[in-house]
Amino acid sequence: MPIRPTSSTRSSREPDRDFEQGAHTVTTAGTDRVITYSEAVREAIGQAMEADDRVFMLGEDIGVYGGAFGVSGDLYHRFGGDRIRDTPISELGIVGAAVGAALAGMRPIVEIQFSDFTNQAMDQIVNQAAKIHYMLGGAMSVPMVLRAPLGSGTGAAAQHSQSLEAWFAHVPGLKVVMPATAADAKGLLLSAIDDPNPVIVLEHKLLYRTSGPVPEEAVRVPLGKSAIRRRGEHLTVVATGVMVSRSLEAAEILAQDGIDISVIDPRTLTPLDDAPIHEDVSRTGRALLVQEAPGHVGFTAELSARIAESPTIYRLLAPVRRLSGLDAPIPYAPQLERASVPQVEDIVEAATKLMKES
Repeated sequence: MPIRPTSSTRSSREPDRDFEQGAHTVTTAGTDRVITYSEAVREAIGQAMEADDRVFMLGEDIGVYGGAFGVSGDLYHRFGGDRIRDTPISELGIVGAAVGAALAGMRPIVEIQFSDFTNQAMDQIVNQAAKIHYMLGGAMSVPMVLRAPLGSGTGAAAQHSQSLEAWFAHVPGLKVVMPATAADAKGLLLSAIDDPNPVIVLEHKLLYRTSGPVPEEAVRVPLGKSAIRRRGEHLTVVATGVMVSRSLEAAEILAQDGIDISVIDPRTLTPLDDAPIHEDVSRTGRALLVQEAPGHVGFTAELSARIAESPTIYRLLAPVRRLSGLDAPIPYAPQLERASVPQVEDIVEAATKLMKES
């Protein structure tokens, strides 16, 4: 594929009809089709490539093999090797090529097999992609998307199971997305591809085979809009990634004991839409912040600080509590792996304890 800017064929878009996307509510009324999370990601990439010939994908084993987690699937057969670029094993080279292509007017989508391997490309991500727009006074931009699976639960052990979202959220110039549902996996990725600046899309490996209603149309989910997945009266849970579904499962168990919780999914870590979090915590008076990543200097620490530094703190009935993974590498043994990150029963226990505090 010649790395040169070409004219976009993206058509004008009508307003979203099937999704009501806002800071406070998300509905899927009128959406009956159910597909998996990985199918939603693949559909988003396919629709973006059909609409805009500047969009292409590059990464390891994404061609005939279909991707390490099968996400790219048949895209190679649909679009050919020029637009589904199977690369050598060199994350630094892959991301460097994508940054250069983006500067030349293309819209690259990078797939890194495991988010852990972004370590090999941090110079290109942090020192190049994130900063070029600012260093050149806005004269150039880097419309690059980097997708990477993260998290534990597959027995991949310490070097393939980390949750590194806080690293990226700390870097000015990067937008960071963690879709928790199939619909958001598609809608947020489409918005990320549209964005003129680099976006990191982190997809939890355990979510790839989960299913949910997803519109067939290329419906965008705006970046920087939190979603209230469940509204309760007694306690607010803010969760990211796979912890969203675990928190919703915990909510059903807690409801049997008369504890009614809200579940808020930030969806985009940077830019963070924290207004719904403040509003709900102010209403319930209690906040439980749940993440898979280790707690030390994690994303939930930022959430806790924002609550403490705002008028929301005066509405608290109990201290803000965090529930995080252990400050230790992810073990290989299944029992130890499971014990190292929050599970449904851990969320139930933490919420129950928090309700007893005043």
